[in-house]
Amino acid sequence: MKIGFIGLGHMGNPMARNLLKHGHALKIYDVIPDLVKKLAAEGGEVATSAADCAKGVEVVITMLPSSPHVRSAYLGDYGVLKGASPGTPLIDSSTIDPLTAREVAMDAKAKGCAMVDAPVSGGVAGAEAGTLTFMVGGEARDFEAAKAVLLAMGKNIVHCGGIGNGQVAKICNNMMLAIEMIATSEGMTLAAKLGMDPKVFAAIVNTSSGRCWSSDTYNPYPGVLESAPASRSYAGGFGSDLMLKDLTLATDAAKNAKQPVMLGALAQQIYQKHSVDGNGAKDFSSVIMQYMKT
Repeated sequence: MKIGFIGLGHMGNPMARNLLKHGHALKIYDVIPDLVKKLAAEGGEVATSAADCAKGVEVVITMLPSSPHVRSAYLGDYGVLKGASPGTPLIDSSTIDPLTAREVAMDAKAKGCAMVDAPVSGGVAGAEAGTLTFMVGGEARDFEAAKAVLLAMGKNIVHCGGIGNGQVAKICNNMMLAIEMIATSEGMTLAAKLGMDPKVFAAIVNTSSGRCWSSDTYNPYPGVLESAPASRSYAGGFGSDLMLKDLTLATDAAKNAKQPVMLGALAQQIYQKHSVDGNGAKDFSSVIMQYMKT
C-alpha cells in the first residue's frame, strides 16, 4: 500500500520504518525537517504539509504528541482533511482525550473518510520491535480494514468498541498503572524504612495479595530487579512526563463525565510534583523518589 505517515518522533519513526520493512510505500511529513530527512534517506517520499501527505495515498496514519496537534493536523488549513480524498481511511495512533478523537472523527466522516483511533502500548522498544499493542476505537468494518496495516507495526490489535474507545482504554489502563506504581513505591519504601530487606519483601509481595505488575516485573526499588529501570538510574522506559500526560487526560475526561477518580487525581498530582522536581525524563517508576528523600 501507499501510506501517508504524519509524526516522525520517538514512536512515529520506528513505526514508519516497520511499514517500510513490510514493503509499504510511504509519503511522510513532520513539522521538524530533520525527522523527515532520516526516513527520506530510507525511501520515504517527502510531503510538504499534512494535506499534501494525505493526497494520493491509500491510508493516512498519524502519531502526534497531544490533542491540539491532532486537531491542527486534521482540521487545519493545511490539514489531512484538506488533502484526503473521500473514502481514504484515517488512523490516529496519538494518545489524546476521547472527546477530541470523537470530534475529529465526526469531521472526517463528513468528508467521507472513515477514521479509527488507535493509541499504542509498548513504548519505543515495542515500536522498534514491531510488537506494539494497538487499542482501536471505531466501527467494526473500519477496524478490520485498519488491522492489516497495524499488524505491520504491532503484535496485538484489539477492538475496543466505538470511536474514542481506544483512547478510553489507554488512559484508564495507565491511570491504574500509575496508582499501582505509587502504591508499590509506598509499600517498598515503608518496608525498607522499618528494617526489611527490599528483595525479601518484594519476594513476599509477589507471592501474596499485594502482587502486581509494578511489583513483580517493574519494581521501582533500586536493586530489586536487574531488568527494571530502577537498576539503571531510571533511564529509558516510559517517561514520568508521559505518565503525567496520560493521567491529566484521564482526570480531565473524568471531569467531563462527572465521574470521581479520587486516586487517579491524587496520582496526577504526585506525578506533577515529581515532574516539577526535575524528574520528568526519568522512567515513571522513579516516582518512588518522592518517598526516598526522607
